Amino acid sequence: MKLLKSAVLLLGLAGIGAVQAAPTAVIETTIGTMKFDLHQQAAPKTTARFIELAKSGWYNGKSFYRVVKGHVAQAGINDDNHPDHQKYRVPAEFSDKLPHIRGSLGMARDEDPNSGSTEFFICLERRAHLDGKYTNFGQLSDGDKVLDAFAALPVEEKWIDNPGAKPIAFHSPKQPVLIKQIRIEP
Repeated sequence: MKLLKSAVLLLGLAGIGAVQAAPTAVIETTIGTMKFDLHQQAAPKTTARFIELAKSGWYNGKSFYRVVKGHVAQAGINDDNHPDHQKYRVPAEFSDKLPHIRGSLGMARDEDPNSGSTEFFICLERRAHLDGKYTNFGQLSDGDKVLDAFAALPVEEKWIDNPGAKPIAFHSPKQPVLIKQIRIEP
């Protein structure tokens, strides 16, 4: 009986080590590399879509086309009419427990809360007005100096008309910043 209890205890302890850690995304850009812990439990569909696109190489070569100082750096496709915008849509997964702080990884969308697809953003500062309105699916865990470099990028200021609402800032980096690749670990 003592031997059986020992075997059960050992098997139980071995199972504890088998618990998988949440995945991380390593975003390698032309200005440096950042690592994000993904919020797989809080935003499972968004995280799964991001992982799928990253593993397929979809983001490779895409640009951070929008960098608004004190707000966000945004990458993906800047075209709501692009076929991938509809193809890869995910429902909103808002969480009151995940505020949009510096280094938060969020899913961009248009006026429809369920229109997130391929575009993501990284908060350059705390953005409380995004809380509960945009899916937060990751947090910067390494690469703070690269985030500082994004925040300091010289940009060309452009304002896009937004009928029925205030214009949208689409400040583009003067020198393109490209995604070399996004690796998913573990």
